[in-house]
Amino acid sequence: MAKNYEVIEHTADIGIMVKGKDLAELFKNAGLAVFDIIAKRKPGKNTRPKTISIRQTADNVEELFVNWLNELLSLSATKELIFTDFHIDTLYEHTLKARALGEDFKRYRLNVEIKAATYHELKIEKLDSGWQARVILDV
Repeated sequence: MAKNYEVIEHTADIGIMVKGKDLAELFKNAGLAVFDIIAKRKPGKNTRPKTISIRQTADNVEELFVNWLNELLSLSATKELIFTDFHIDTLYEHTLKARALGEDFKRYRLNVEIKAATYHELKIEKLDSGWQARVILDV
């Protein structure tokens, strides 16, 4: 499957550039990118994913984006899940309602621990082709 993001060189952290045809796809692709970097699935049969509901509010789209990624990282750690898919149910500039589908940590080989998404060099912009975000992840 083609990746919807690219890794950006950054000293001591990981930067990613993510694209989406709309804001919902941008948020989904950012979540997928983060967990693609964190872990790789071990061989074996698929397990039934667990669904976690997420609601976020923020003052602007940049804060909402960072809150979204940090909530995913927090839920992943506390629930011991690797998220494999996301359904964005509602997304406005200040509000997000989504569902994250995750599998048990044991089904994955962990590559790197991402502590948080940061505001450092954060940039979200509307392009002719859709949306693009650049975010630095603290490892």
